[in-house]
Amino acid sequence: MAENTLTITDNRTGREYTLPITDGTIHATDLRQVSAEEGDGGLMSYDPAYLNTASCRSAITFIDGDRGILRYRGYPIEQLAEEASFLETAYLLFEGELPTAEQLGRFEDDVRRHTYVHTNVQKFLEGFRYDAHPMGMLLGAIGALSTFYPDAKHIADGESRYLQRIRLLAKMPTIAAFAFRHSRGLPYVLPRNDLDYVGNFVNMTFEIGGRYEPNAVLERALEILLVLHADHEQNCSTSAVRSVGSSQVDPFSAVSAGIAALYGPLHGGANEAVLRMLDEIGDTKRVPEFIEQVKAGKGRLMGFGHRVYKSYDPRAKLIKRVADDVFEQTGLNPKLEIALELERIALEDEYFVSRRLYPNVDFYSGLIYQAMGYPTDYFTVLFALGRLPGWIAQWEEHLSDPEQKISRPRQIYTGAAERPYVPIAQRS
Repeated sequence: MAENTLTITDNRTGREYTLPITDGTIHATDLRQVSAEEGDGGLMSYDPAYLNTASCRSAITFIDGDRGILRYRGYPIEQLAEEASFLETAYLLFEGELPTAEQLGRFEDDVRRHTYVHTNVQKFLEGFRYDAHPMGMLLGAIGALSTFYPDAKHIADGESRYLQRIRLLAKMPTIAAFAFRHSRGLPYVLPRNDLDYVGNFVNMTFEIGGRYEPNAVLERALEILLVLHADHEQNCSTSAVRSVGSSQVDPFSAVSAGIAALYGPLHGGANEAVLRMLDEIGDTKRVPEFIEQVKAGKGRLMGFGHRVYKSYDPRAKLIKRVADDVFEQTGLNPKLEIALELERIALEDEYFVSRRLYPNVDFYSGLIYQAMGYPTDYFTVLFALGRLPGWIAQWEEHLSDPEQKISRPRQIYTGAAERPYVPIAQRS
């Protein structure tokens, strides 16, 4: 018998089945041959929330949660965050290799030429209420781009896909900055293509009266955060992009599905929850009391623990260093002292250590965004800007995978058996 196989004995029938093991997995469809009686369709696997189901093969991002490893296309996240620009990282995710200087220059020029949005997009954004959530505005506007660029539906055309990729990368920061200005009643600031990618976005966001004094440290800190968020394997929003994209819809619509998923508080809203928690604690003296409440089940330690990482989130280590640089420029936020004390006590407490609850990427990112001048309802927009290259790369990879079809999960029906229709006059 082959070594890379799994033998199953069905105790209902006594029959034995041998299934091949490939890359540490069995094909769920192979379970269909395990049948108790003719016509029952065979076995299905039941896996709510996909806790142990691989939905695709991917060469983009590698994560080892037990060892705290994150790599894009094989490159450690620590090296990319330290050395690479955001657009360099995006190119890597798209193409699979780091660009040469010539390739990166051409790529940056292509993005720069597409930063402006149609004036009708501005009118579209102006239709939102003054207090509209910026994520809702981003979601609607990115989805609407599919109507501005009907050629985006030619997803089998490689040149068209490249153009849409560039359009998304170039226009999403512009739309995100417009959403920021809209919520403050400020006039929109048009792109300045003499600035780099991150500098242009920051300028569109914060310029007042034609003047904005850039801070190189804060801009680089924001770029590092974008790099750290650029992809993260098959998370909720990436799975949404792949699932919606499997219908062969245009990339603007597929990415808007990712934005919608990120809008949810369980995905993109965690760093807001961390700030609320720090506000509730209020003072470093109350940290031990809060820790005891969490251990007693009367509270929740936000920003700790992760579905994937069972050791220290490597992104959290990097963000902690970024926080030092940012607060050196902006002054110390009192919340940071609470966060540091919270982390210190939690990492020494057997309750959290035994459960492998370590700080994740959200623990410090909200403090950094707040120090930069972004309000809490805008944090998820920044998350979306960072995650955009990963969404696009995953969408394209899904399209090119011959094993993929339109996504259509199975279900276990738990409703009523067949029953006759009762006329309304006879219903009690």
